[in-house]
Amino acid sequence: MIRRFSLNQNWIGRIRLALTILGLPYTVCKPDTRLRPSSCTALAFINSQSATGCVYKPNTLRMMSTSVAPPHVKSRCQPYPGSQIQRFSVPDDKVDWSQVWAQYSPVNHTDACVTKGPTWADPDIGTFAPRFNSVDGGVDRTSFHGDYKVVQARPLNPRGRTGLAGRGLLGRWGPNHAADPIVTRWKVDAKGQKLSHPVSKLPVLQFVSIKRKDCGEWAIPGGMVDPGELVSLTLQREFSEEALNSLSVTAEERAKTHERISKLFNSPGFEVYKGYVDDPRNTDNAWMETVAINFHDETGNSVSELPLQAGDDAGQVTWIDVDSSFPLYASHSHFLQTVAKERHAHW
Repeated sequence: MIRRFSLNQNWIGRIRLALTILGLPYTVCKPDTRLRPSSCTALAFINSQSATGCVYKPNTLRMMSTSVAPPHVKSRCQPYPGSQIQRFSVPDDKVDWSQVWAQYSPVNHTDACVTKGPTWADPDIGTFAPRFNSVDGGVDRTSFHGDYKVVQARPLNPRGRTGLAGRGLLGRWGPNHAADPIVTRWKVDAKGQKLSHPVSKLPVLQFVSIKRKDCGEWAIPGGMVDPGELVSLTLQREFSEEALNSLSVTAEERAKTHERISKLFNSPGFEVYKGYVDDPRNTDNAWMETVAINFHDETGNSVSELPLQAGDDAGQVTWIDVDSSFPLYASHSHFLQTVAKERHAHW
């Protein structure tokens, strides 16, 4: 006789955390390494892949879009990426800042590649006075989730405790904004007719995917929003740099490519996700947020006709069928699932 047991979310979270601490196998997530430009950051993640005991729940990001978000998981991974630093262990029921916890003593850590003062990083607190919850001299320090608290001049992660204070590998105090362009087209035959999946009978979408150099996984091209830059421009820039290798071509070729894709990227697009990202780099005082937007080449005569060429951050780039069986980096498969549902395509 099969017995079924029902576990509430609190117990599930405790089991996941216990498995992580004990080093027992579960599902290991891959860190999001889109912080740009920082070769030391990428190297740190390459070196930490086998050491990160991070538990990833497949539909975590999808659940975040609801009014009640579960406790972040990857943001409490042990050890902190690119180091042997152990976070202060935070159980699910103590993640929320509203829970009084006098014993909480997070480890303070900011990576050397951040403290060296690259252009993409803030100075240390005390040497400057950032204006949190506002646009500060071109740097967007607002959160998609509303105003966050600032305690002793440091912003607090809106999703709660992570077991580590400081900035870790992130450049900005508070939110670090990224953008993910999801460029799609229909899969067609030699006559230009849409191809349907033999099982679902729904038309098949394809999307531009890059193979990351840092972890070898296929992913959506994306990157960080530069100070004063509109997200729409970030999406177009990152796609051009990572999928079309625009930085290595001539000015004339770059101008032609820009003209070709501007129409697509200037369209409203479909907003797939906007908000907090449960990322292993997150700390109590610095965290990732992203905007993922789908730009669809319905007729197949804009981006579809451009030659794809991998940029510096990518090992390979190609069109890949949107399908639930294809493994993708981090939570990108959930973005594609949302796109497929919106476009009434196969998943």
